[in-house]
Amino acid sequence: MHIRGVRAINPQIYLCIGIAAAALIAGIGAGTYLQTNRSGSKARKVVSSAEAKAEEIMKTAEKDSKVIYQNAEVEAKEHFIEQMKELERETRKRQIEYEKTENRLARKEEALEKKDKFLDKRERTYTHKTKELSNRQKSIDKLETRRKDLIKEQETELARVSGLTQQEARELIIGRLEDEARKDAASGIRKIIDDARDQADMKAKEIIATAIQRISSDFVSETTVSVVSLPNDEMKGRIIGREGRNIRALEAATGVDLIIDDTPEAVIISAFDPIRREIAATALNRLISDGRIHPARIEEIVDKVQKEIDKSIREAGEQLAFEVGVQGLKPELVRLLGRLKYRTSYGQNVLQHSKEVAFIAGMMASELGVNTKLAKRAGLLHDIGKAVDHEIEGSHALIGAEIAQKFNEPREVVRAMAAHHGDEPPTTIEAILIQAADALSAARPGARREILESYLKRLAKLEEISTSFRGVEKSYAVQAGREIRIIVTPEDISDDEMALMARDVAKRIEQELEYPGEIKVTAIRESRAVEYAR
Repeated sequence: MHIRGVRAINPQIYLCIGIAAAALIAGIGAGTYLQTNRSGSKARKVVSSAEAKAEEIMKTAEKDSKVIYQNAEVEAKEHFIEQMKELERETRKRQIEYEKTENRLARKEEALEKKDKFLDKRERTYTHKTKELSNRQKSIDKLETRRKDLIKEQETELARVSGLTQQEARELIIGRLEDEARKDAASGIRKIIDDARDQADMKAKEIIATAIQRISSDFVSETTVSVVSLPNDEMKGRIIGREGRNIRALEAATGVDLIIDDTPEAVIISAFDPIRREIAATALNRLISDGRIHPARIEEIVDKVQKEIDKSIREAGEQLAFEVGVQGLKPELVRLLGRLKYRTSYGQNVLQHSKEVAFIAGMMASELGVNTKLAKRAGLLHDIGKAVDHEIEGSHALIGAEIAQKFNEPREVVRAMAAHHGDEPPTTIEAILIQAADALSAARPGARREILESYLKRLAKLEEISTSFRGVEKSYAVQAGREIRIIVTPEDISDDEMALMARDVAKRIEQELEYPGEIKVTAIRESRAVEYAR
């Protein structure tokens, strides 16, 4: 690189020398010419001047060439140093890469060595275990051979002692084992049957309790009369009309009896058919609001209300079927379901009762794994006979079954409807579920007036029986009358006496009360020791 820099400078040096040489030659030529053509002294001056100029030019050229050469040499050295630094950086970078590669290869080599050692260790372990297993197998074979020999010796000795052949001894033992097995099997079967009965009873109670807990329905209490409030007592005269023509027209149009007595600001509507009562009450309220009360207006209003009630009945039936999830009902059946909105049984609304029976039956069917849709359908339709039982003679269960059969309901639904009050024996699981669901809905406390009264009387009687015993401090009927909890005085009753008293209370309840299922008697005795730290 140094040589390359010098070569680059040489032409400039040569140029300066060439200029000086040319000037020198020119001066010499000029001097010669002048010497030839002029006088000698003058020529010598010119030559001397030219030589001085040439020498000055040579000195200047030499000076410049030295400066240029020094600059070129400095630049060459700097370039050389830069190239050396670049080379060192590249060398250092490559050295680092080589070291990383060497470390990675060293780690791989170390991992391979560890794996090789692990495999060698496993191979030695496998070989050792194989030898152990082989030795154990040999020992087992020896023991098996010894066992067979001992069995043969024992069989020979037993045959000699008992005087029986091997076949006879085998038959004798098998006979005894069979007898023992039969006895054990009989005992096991009896235990299985008892357990199954207990489990079935518990499962049935659980299903019923779950179904009751998941149903919470409101009940509307209705009677055979309706009361219409009047704005004043003068309205009674307008309802009666001249010579009673208005009241006669209203009774004829609605088929009810209007009772107008001394009851202030009220008219009583009496009829066995709740739909007629509803039509009459609605029509009378509209006539009172309108103020125009005369036979023609009465007939017009009654006809209009009757159409509205018919529409309301149809909508109520459709809404009920939608809520329960029963599809494909004939319009006639839907209308009969809607009529149940105005039908009551012991104060319980039959439409609400039918919905509840459908839900309870569906839940129990789901728990038992039977046809849920079929159970819901039968539960929904089981009381449709009550919609027309005042028009047709016979049990509402059989009437409803005939109606359902007429409209091509499934055979299982018809049978369940006919059997839900015992008019026919239940032949399907669905029929039994409808019976149970109907009883649950009707027997629940608060569902019917008579049941509520007897329920309250039973609770009071339970507490009365419990508190009549000596040593009883308090008693509480809980769990809807299914349990009576008795708190005894610990100073008067011991633990042993408490157990006897609980049994006596249970016996007395059995003798004096009628109740479904069973009643649990729980006696509680508590002793407390209290001290104060002061």
